[in-house]
Amino acid sequence: MRVVTQHTLGGPEVLTVVDAPEPRPLPTEVLVRVKAIGLNPLEARLRAGEFPLLGRPPFVLGWDISGVVEEGPLTWRFRPGDEVFGMPLFPRAANAYAEVVAAPALHLAHKPPSLSHIEAAALPIAGLTAWQGLVDLAAVTEGHRVLIHGGGGGVGHIAIQIAKARGAHVITTAGPNKRSFVEALGADEVIDYTTVDFTKAARDIDVVLDTIGGDTAERSLAVLHPGGRLVTAVAEDDQRLIAAYEAAGMHFSGIAVDPDPIALRGLVDLVNQGRLQVHIQKTFPFEDITEAHRHLDTGHLQGKLVLTI
Repeated sequence: MRVVTQHTLGGPEVLTVVDAPEPRPLPTEVLVRVKAIGLNPLEARLRAGEFPLLGRPPFVLGWDISGVVEEGPLTWRFRPGDEVFGMPLFPRAANAYAEVVAAPALHLAHKPPSLSHIEAAALPIAGLTAWQGLVDLAAVTEGHRVLIHGGGGGVGHIAIQIAKARGAHVITTAGPNKRSFVEALGADEVIDYTTVDFTKAARDIDVVLDTIGGDTAERSLAVLHPGGRLVTAVAEDDQRLIAAYEAAGMHFSGIAVDPDPIALRGLVDLVNQGRLQVHIQKTFPFEDITEAHRHLDTGHLQGKLVLTI
């Protein structure tokens, strides 16, 4: 099979397609013939050495997959021929930039028929991050006012739809070129961050979801009502920030996404109800991984990038 590996840290040019033996699934794992692979900003940081999650190279990046089960010894969850998707093993290496992946059956779900493999591969990390942040941590429900920073991005565009499905009033920050996109997703209010200070435009917020970083989380203190909650996917272990929220009487939740079959089923239910769509900005053939990562490095994506096999 072909895999994408790297032997040094650096730019997209360090990624190389090579031949490697197919993995062998352990009991309760399945062997998946991969059809599409979702790309995530974290993987660009790992490739460049900004975040040492996988240690030193060589290693194989990737977690988001969609494909077809080929075999699964001693697991009752799937049969050969089943179409599945998921985010196996995160944060451990799943070696998902590959044509074949061995994955725990518990970390996968049946792909909804209404989603293509490309769309399904784009959903797991972004969708689970949004779900675990808004549903599991913040318990967003009808009547909540939710501010989503970066509503046009991978996590943000899914978060808008989850919050709307749960009855929230959704406010999001987005650039002017993404206004129509986030409005179509269901955003009730859009704050153009290039011209408007969100701390002046948003008030009485129950939940803030931060996917941006920088000083966004700290500045969000000003828009929360007493007892409000920040959920951040980018500053989850910032002790100074945690202390600031506690001192102000606010709730702070950092989210480090993990494999979650219950949340995956929740996402599938929304897809089947027609309440969740995954936006793909661009797809790339597997062998064009370097070019795909160049696009990933640009940031400010609208939705997701996906490799196809």
